[in-house]
Amino acid sequence: MDIVGQVKGVVEAHEDDINKGIDAVGDLVDKVTGGKIADKVDQVQDFLKDKLDTDEK
Repeated sequence: MDIVGQVKGVVEAHEDDINKGIDAVGDLVDKVTGGKIADKVDQVQDFLKDKLDTDEK
């Protein structure tokens, strides 16, 4: 198995943890910035979660 296949396997196995991490980082950025860029943070979170879902297929 090549490295890309191995990474995809790890991502698939830990998708819930990765999603929780994306949310946790977004919450931290919102807290540190006082929510000033919350809309951008939400966009990035959605983008990353969409990529995570897309890469599985």
